[in-house]
Order: sequence, then C-alpha cells, then structure tokens
Amino acid sequence: MSHTSSHQNLFDFPRIFIAGLRGGTGKTTLSIGIIAAWRKLGRSVAPYKKGPDYIDAGWLTLAAGRPCYNLDTFLVEKESVRHSFLSHTRPGDIAVIEGNRGLYDGIDVEGATSSAEVAKLLDTPVILCMDCTKATRTIAAILNGCVAFDPDVHISGVILNRIAGPRHEKILRENIEYHCGIPVVGAVPKLGEQTQNFPERHMGLVPTPEHVLAKNSIDMAADVAARYIDLDALNTIALGAAVKRDVSPCRCPSACELTSDPPCTSASAPNGKPRIGIIRDSAFQFYYPDNIEALIAHGAEPVFISAFEDAGLPEIDALYIGGGFPETHAGKLGTNTRFMEQLRSLAEGGLPVYAECGGLMYLGKSLIIDGKTYPMSGVLPIVFGLAHKPQGLGYTVVSVERENPYFEVGTEVRGHEFRYSQVLEWGGTERDMIFSMKRGTGFLNKRDGICHKNVFATYTHIHALGVPSWAKAMVANAAVYRQKNKGSDKK
Repeated sequence: MSHTSSHQNLFDFPRIFIAGLRGGTGKTTLSIGIIAAWRKLGRSVAPYKKGPDYIDAGWLTLAAGRPCYNLDTFLVEKESVRHSFLSHTRPGDIAVIEGNRGLYDGIDVEGATSSAEVAKLLDTPVILCMDCTKATRTIAAILNGCVAFDPDVHISGVILNRIAGPRHEKILRENIEYHCGIPVVGAVPKLGEQTQNFPERHMGLVPTPEHVLAKNSIDMAADVAARYIDLDALNTIALGAAVKRDVSPCRCPSACELTSDPPCTSASAPNGKPRIGIIRDSAFQFYYPDNIEALIAHGAEPVFISAFEDAGLPEIDALYIGGGFPETHAGKLGTNTRFMEQLRSLAEGGLPVYAECGGLMYLGKSLIIDGKTYPMSGVLPIVFGLAHKPQGLGYTVVSVERENPYFEVGTEVRGHEFRYSQVLEWGGTERDMIFSMKRGTGFLNKRDGICHKNVFATYTHIHALGVPSWAKAMVANAAVYRQKNKGSDKK
C-alpha cells in the first residue's frame, strides 16, 4: 500500500501497449497513426517506446506533440521504469506504449527485457498488430498461441495489418471471433503510397529532423488510423486498464516540455549555473529526454547548438554530443571548419566533452565514405569508415577499469550500441580506453570509452535513469571548468 504525501499526486489514466509478432509488422506506423488521430480529436496522448530506440521515439514525439520516453528493463531498474511511466503520464492523458520486435522476444528464455515483460510490469493491455500477408486461419492459431504462452499478458485486441481485401478481412475476422474470442479493433489494407511517407535506411526509419515532410507523413498515418482502426474500441480497452497510483510527479517540469524543437533556455538561467552545450541538429539527434532532464535536475543550463548552422561554440562549460548520422551529413559538417577548430582548441584546454557513437565519430580526424575523405573535428586520432552491415548491435555491459572524470573505477555500466561505422585507423593506445566490454563489441578489441583529458567518447549509449552518476559527474565537471575559467578571468 502506498502512502500519499504532499509531494505525490494521484494518477488514474487509460493506457494500451501496441505490440507485434516481430519487427516490421507495421506497429510503428500504426502507433504513430493512433496517437496522431487521437490528438486530432483533442486527446492528450503520452507516448512511450519500449526498448533502446531513438528514431521511432522521435516519430512518436512528433505525433504526440510532447516527448516520448523510453521504457527499458535492461538499461533501467524495473521500479525506475514504472516510476518514469507513471510520473510522465499526466491526469487526463491516454498512454500509448509501442513495443519493439516480437511481443515475447527478450534476451533469455524467461523473456527478460521483452515487450511482454514491460506490459506486465505496467499492467497494460496489449493490442497485437498482426501482419496477415498470405494467411487466414493460421492467424487465429498464432493469436491463440500468443494468448496461451503467458496468461499474465493481457492481449485485449488485435489489429489486422496488410489485408488483401474485404474477403480476406471477413475470413480473418470470422476465424478470430470463433477460435480466439478477442476483438478485432482494426483491419488495415496493404498500403502503397502511404508507407512511402515513412522512408527507411540502414538504421530504420529516417529520423524526423531529416524528413522534410515528416508532419505530412504523420497526418497521413492519422488518416489511415481514423479510417481503418476502431478508435472508440481502443479507447474502451484503454479505459478498462485505468488504475490509481500514488507516485511522485516528474522532478523536472521545465524539462518535460522539451520537444523536437530546441527550447530557448539561455536567457532564463541564473548566472551561477554551469552551461552544458548540447549539439542537437539533424546530424546529432539521439538523446533520451531523461538524460537532458537529469542534467537540468543537477543544476545545469542546457544550451542547444548546431554543428553546421552555428559558426562557432557559444560560451559553455561542458559539451554533450549524442549519436546520430554524421555519415549522412559529412560534407556539411566538414565545411564548418571554424566550429571544429574551436571545439578542438577548447577540448585541448580542458573543456569537459562527453560523446556517444555519432558524437565519437565527429571527434575523430576524418570519415571515409565510398573512397571520399571528409574531415571531422580532429579531437581524437581516429579515422572512421562505414560498413554495409552493423558493426555493433544490441545491449552492452561495460566494466570501468581506469580513472576518468565521469565514472568510478569498478562500476558496471549498462548501455546499448547500434552502428555501421568502423575504425580504420586508431592513433591511441589501449590505456586510452577505460571500458572493458563484458557484453557487446565496443570500440576496438573488446574495449571502449576513450578518455583524453576531460574528453570521453564511446560507442555505448547510456540512459540517465540507469546510470544516475553520469549526470552528476557531467554537471560537476562543468562546474569545475566554469569556476576555473572565472578564476582565470579575474587574473
């Protein structure tokens, strides 16, 4: 039994979990459409993405008009996942969680980290999106198998996707009604032009900042959902899940307003706050909202920067460069020489810099794509290339083995990696890498985490709720750098 305090609010909200039988069943497009359709009807929708995903979360953010939070039981303790879900869902919201891969796909035979595990953790009814291509009665058999596989997972509705026509739909509905007793809440035909509005490339959907017609795509997905999905039936299922919970509200209300458009924060922050620059543009866009909120919670002022639109770096006390696609923007990044020269100079002078994946690539000397060399910032002695298949994929577990400004020696850090880039030349030594990979590929020879002065760069992405010490260290380093520079100015 929970005990309500003056710092707790009572939440009672509807929710659904949209899952599939595998990746590629169309659940992302349908989730986007459902969220956008409800929003057009005036509903306030809280979007969530299960798993370590930035791109789908970006689309869900744009559809909902508010940040999409990731729910991942590998990166974050279960109770923290539950708290995040409850605290970011406001009174009057309807929560929509999109799963990843297949409903029961996890990292072991018990289904750890699966969509099913998260659905059970959050006591949320599952809407199963089923690709019905070239199948009829077998779909009912598969659905019954999913229902029986884990009775604690509440599969409460099914959306039939890629239907060939009315006759196909009729046969499917009759079989599911007769054999399964689970309501069909939608039947979506095979879509031609509509799916082209969600273009893909080597890491999934093209991110919203790079897709010039992203809002048009979302409008089209909303129209598909409104036409082919019974939104009232979905709402009834979601309302049936509404339960009351006592939970602390989000601790960073200002940060919760972050959307895909960078907020203007520099004018409002007190002079004493360390300013942490965050490169966020179409090249570097992979940031969990929780990570930025954690920096704010520890007293930092975020300052958003573009690596190719800005002529130089503003006055900052630290720099955070997330992942993204420097490879698709290499030419544009490489021409902003003043920005890169200033970054290199500040890094050599001790500016705290933390970079993940695409940010790591940007800190290298150059990036070679199809035989052409593009200059990067040159902070680290690395030449990168691009492969045709993933070079690192999935969850990581690293052990911190050497002194550095961000993680205590002996700490075990959980994260994830997903990259096509590869190391062609490395001018450092093994001692420059402070992570030992217990799980995952890492940078080179099962090591990762390159540390040079106050610069730290790694292929491993982390989630601030799973590594709470990270934001504290980041802000502390920024504060030290700020104080040192203020002291120097006085001399």
